[in-house]
Amino acid sequence: MCSSDLVYRNPWIRVREDVVRKPSGAEGVFGVVTLKPGSSVLPLDADGQVYLAREFKYGVQRASLEVISGGIDEGETPLEAARRELREEAGLEAAEWEELAWVDPFTTVVESPNYLFLARGLSACPHQRDDGEVIELVKMPFERAVELAMEGGITHAGSCILILKAWRRFLQPA
Repeated sequence: MCSSDLVYRNPWIRVREDVVRKPSGAEGVFGVVTLKPGSSVLPLDADGQVYLAREFKYGVQRASLEVISGGIDEGETPLEAARRELREEAGLEAAEWEELAWVDPFTTVVESPNYLFLARGLSACPHQRDDGEVIELVKMPFERAVELAMEGGITHAGSCILILKAWRRFLQPA
């Protein structure tokens, strides 16, 4: 890298422009968007039902059906963020947690790891949604969530990956 300039910043996003030297020796420009890291949770109850969130997403200008997700606050671990988001958005707590993976959402220009958790042993608790959050909690059979991820009814990448990783985890012999 020859140089790097921060061109935009807010509490959630940083955009930088790097001048780089290509393998050919020529200089080029590369843009990188750094987002706050996040945690995503698939809550699965004892009856094989999952809880998803339907919420309007400004970036795509439509409602999106997704697993429970949110940013990791400073000083918080990915698991602590997952627990907090599950309480805030779904009004649920979980006795059992399993980290299934972490993923990079779009490696070409976005730096924002997303940690993926399966939550079980669910119990209800009060919602603690952020001001302005309008979330519809959608309960459905786990198999239906898998179908939606495969058919395009769920398009959020982290949600699709988490649902399919959880599905595969249950298909593999112990």
